[in-house]
Amino acid sequence: MGKSDRIDVYLVAGGKYHNIDHARVELLKLLAEQPRVKVKVGADYSDIDAICESDFIITYTCDVIPTPEQTTRLCEYVRSGKKWFALHGTNSILRFLVNDGDFTVDCPEDNVPFMQMLGSQFMAHPPIHEYEVKATEPEHPLVKGIPSFKVDDELYLSKFHGEYQTLLHTHWNDPVENFTSNDWVKEDDIQPVLYIHPYGEGQVLYLTLGHCRGKYDMQPAIEEYPEPEEGAWRTEEFYELLRRGICWAMDPISQ
Repeated sequence: MGKSDRIDVYLVAGGKYHNIDHARVELLKLLAEQPRVKVKVGADYSDIDAICESDFIITYTCDVIPTPEQTTRLCEYVRSGKKWFALHGTNSILRFLVNDGDFTVDCPEDNVPFMQMLGSQFMAHPPIHEYEVKATEPEHPLVKGIPSFKVDDELYLSKFHGEYQTLLHTHWNDPVENFTSNDWVKEDDIQPVLYIHPYGEGQVLYLTLGHCRGKYDMQPAIEEYPEPEEGAWRTEEFYELLRRGICWAMDPISQ
């Protein structure tokens, strides 16, 4: 017996320095609003066979990088016509460098094929602060009717790969301390927040918002983080973007 109209989804939620439990639970609640969706969950890409058998992938990770073999499978998956809804730190590789008590963060380009498939690699962010998110293409179905809104979140500065269509953006072009790379610097100050990246016959929808951090998420560097951070998770607009992203991923690409 076939799976009829069931949509199989693989959610990867794992990594460092973030309240992954919060993100996982909230994403599962949103996926549960869709009666056709059946979800498998993992903390990384090790269950690669199940991932590649799914109809689409959704990820909320930080510094979770697939092996070369897993990367090849994931690239083939998207290239074949599948969709990937990637959130926040999915495109991050982080290495903390400590010197005389001071630290900097390096974002080495250790898996370029993976980042080429996602369309970008995280390179830096300024200190968490409130900033405005605006529609770049206000008539696009993924953002239509969503007014400009403010978030108190990490403002992602990324190095981009290939073609991409920016749907939401913010503005930033000032120097950033504590990060080693300036590869995010562009001629203008427009920084994509939501974009679609075509890859082969498939597509990646990337939403950079969604920082969250709980009391114990910076261990062992910090035993107890002083103030929980919920970033864009505090806003209705973020949840609307997540719902629309899930619906986008559920809709197969016409071949």
